[in-house]
This record gives sequence, structure tokens and C-alpha cells, in this order.
Amino acid sequence: MELEAYVAARRGALVRSAVLLGCPADDAEDLVQTTLARCLRSRRRVEAAENPDAYVYRVLVNTFRDLRARRWHGEVPTEHLPDRPDVDIDTATGLAVRAVLGELPVELREVLVLRYYADLTEREIAAVLGVRPGTVKSRASRALARLATHPRLRSTDAAT
Repeated sequence: MELEAYVAARRGALVRSAVLLGCPADDAEDLVQTTLARCLRSRRRVEAAENPDAYVYRVLVNTFRDLRARRWHGEVPTEHLPDRPDVDIDTATGLAVRAVLGELPVELREVLVLRYYADLTEREIAAVLGVRPGTVKSRASRALARLATHPRLRSTDAAT
């Protein structure tokens, strides 16, 4: 697969994955741009990869980790909170899931995003994260258990 065709087909999914990994929405485009620039420099490796998707997601996760390690992500105080728009149930559920994902440890969040959003297999996730498939399984199990018992998601589920 040519890299240009891949970018055209997958850019939106990469941006959404970046947001789900915990990247602020405003920075997700920049993260994906940096990821794709790195992939362009190693274009032959991406195109020769058995699964280019897994290769690019590995670069995305590593780039996110690198950038996160360099930045301070503290709260910024503000005098007035911005207005919150009314949201429907689907939007509320999506926001709740995103908020709860943000509370998970990074290693659990990465597994969930790569498995259920990027639709990578356990072996592909293991290769992306540099861990064993058994580690992927245990992290996914722990993450799903936390989601299943999280009160914010249970109350959202009850509203539907």
C-alpha cells in the first residue's frame, strides 16, 4: 500500500485514536502530522510491513509517549467555567466513556484504544506496545473490569 493512499484513508481514524489515547483534541492533528512525518522518513519500512496499520499505530503511540514526557499537563485556573451545551444521550455516553478512559492508566488505555477503536489483534497490539500477547490480554481484562464497574458509566447506561 502506498503511504499517500494510507494517509488519505486513515488520517481521521488516527486523529480520533490520538484523542482517545488522551491527546487534547487541539493537539491531535499535530500528533498525527508528526507521526506521519516519521513514517514518511521510514516509508519503505511502512510499505514493507506485514500490517502497515499496526506499524503506524506503533509510531503514533511512541510519538504520543515522547511528546507527553516533555510537556506539563497541569490544570490552568480560570475565573469562569465555559458554558456547557446540552447534550443528547449518545453524546453524553461518548463523553462519559472518554472521561473514564482518561482516568485509566496509560498502559490500559492504550490497549483499549488499539483493540476496540483501531481494531488491531492482540498480537498486533503486542507488537505495537512491545509487550507479550498475554500482557495485552491481562491489560484489556483489567481495563474492561474497571469500565464495567465505573459509576459514571453505570449511571449513563441506566439513563438509556
